[in-house]
Amino acid sequence: MRVIVTGGAGFIGSHLVDRLLAEGDEVVVVDNFDPFYARSTKESNLSRALASPRCRLCELDIRDAEATGRLVSAVQPDAIVHLAARAGVRPSIEAPALYTDVNVLGTVRWLEAACRLEPRPRFLFASSSSVYGDRAAGPFRETDPVDSPISPYAATKKACELMAYTFHHLHGLPVTGLRFFTAYGPRNRPDLAIAKFTRLIERGEPVPMFGDGSTRRDYTFIGDIIEGIIRAIAGCEGYRIYNLGNSDPIGLRDLINSLGEALGKAPSITELPGQPGDVRQTFADISRASAELGYRPQTSLREGLAAYVAWHRGVGNP
Repeated sequence: MRVIVTGGAGFIGSHLVDRLLAEGDEVVVVDNFDPFYARSTKESNLSRALASPRCRLCELDIRDAEATGRLVSAVQPDAIVHLAARAGVRPSIEAPALYTDVNVLGTVRWLEAACRLEPRPRFLFASSSSVYGDRAAGPFRETDPVDSPISPYAATKKACELMAYTFHHLHGLPVTGLRFFTAYGPRNRPDLAIAKFTRLIERGEPVPMFGDGSTRRDYTFIGDIIEGIIRAIAGCEGYRIYNLGNSDPIGLRDLINSLGEALGKAPSITELPGQPGDVRQTFADISRASAELGYRPQTSLREGLAAYVAWHRGVGNP
C-alpha cells in the first residue's frame, strides 16, 4: 500500500512507520516538528525509517489546506493514518484556542483532502481515552456516552470523531477512529509520566505524585497499539470507533513503584494536590476490537516497563 502517516515523527507515529515499512508498504511521513518537544528526538525516531527508499518525509503544518491537498493528490494514498495533533491534557487548559485550531481544523483539512480522491482512501485517526471524561465505573465501551469531556484536549478529540462521521456520511469516506489508552514504551514522549518518572528515579530525585496515588490508567504497550492500528487499517470500512487499550488499569502509586522495580531503584515520592483535567481512571473495554479486528494485547506492564527501561538505558532498539 501507499500510506500517509501524519505525526509520523512522533512516538506512536514513528513506530507505525517502521511497522508499515516492515510490511513492505510505501510511506510518506508528515510532520511539522512542533517545538512541544525537541526536534532532535523526533529526527532520532525516524532515523531508521528514512534510510528506506520506500519512506520519505514531508514537513508541513496539517492546517495548511493547499499543501495538504497537493500532497494527497500527488501521493494518491490507499490509506491515511492521521495521528498528528497538539498533545497533552494539562497544557490544553492553558491554550484551548490553539488546541482547537490544530486538532479540529487540522483534521478537517485532511478529511477534505481525502474526500477529493477517487476511490476514497481509508482514513484512520487518533482519538483518545480522554473523550470518556471523568467516571468511576468501568470498563469504558465505545457505546458509552462521551458528552462530558473535562479538558479542551478531550473536547477536540470528541469534535474530531463527530467531524469524521460527517465526512463519512456525506462523502462515503471509510473512517476508523482509534481511542488510544495511555500508550507507553520505547520512544515514549518525554513529557509523559513514565518518561518523566524514569529520569527522576534514575537521578535519585523525588517523583511528583498528583493526588493520593489512587488514579488509575490503562497503560498499553506501544507494540500492542501498533498491532491494533495495523489491523484497523486492514479492516477500515464504513465508520467505526475502537478502543485500543490493555484493559488492565494500574494505580499511579503502583505504577511508580513498578517503575522503580524495573529500574532497580526505590523511588522517593512527593505527594501534591490533584490537577485540573485529570480523570480518576481510564479503563478500556476491548471486546469490540477483539471481536472485529482480532486485537489482543500481549504485553504485561512488567514486560513493557522492562522494555522501556532497556531502551532508556541504551540497551534496546532506538
